[in-house]
Amino acid sequence: MPELKKLPAAFYATPGGNEPVREWLRSLDEEDRRVIGLDIATAEFGWPVGMPLCRSLGKGLWEIRSNISSGRIARVIFGVADEHMVLLHGFVKKTQKTPRSDLELAAKRLKEITS
Repeated sequence: MPELKKLPAAFYATPGGNEPVREWLRSLDEEDRRVIGLDIATAEFGWPVGMPLCRSLGKGLWEIRSNISSGRIARVIFGVADEHMVLLHGFVKKTQKTPRSDLELAAKRLKEITS
């Protein structure tokens, strides 16, 4: 019997039907996509998962923390809605602290799907 996902992932879609996280993932090279995909899968099957993979950002937002090629760090911010991990925003981190604009964008998207 296959192990069931405890918190299956779903892509956030804009009202126009775009999936920003899926589009961002497609812009990355294959190896980086594989690393991020495995990290998302680890969270799906092992939820709840703590550090170093997942961390609460507060206000219903969580991040998946991935170490990708060339020493870079990627983040996928998600929220939980209808028993799914909704992938709200993804980016490659360039600073120690997650930029406010990235958090605000993810919070706005979470609000859209939960209100």
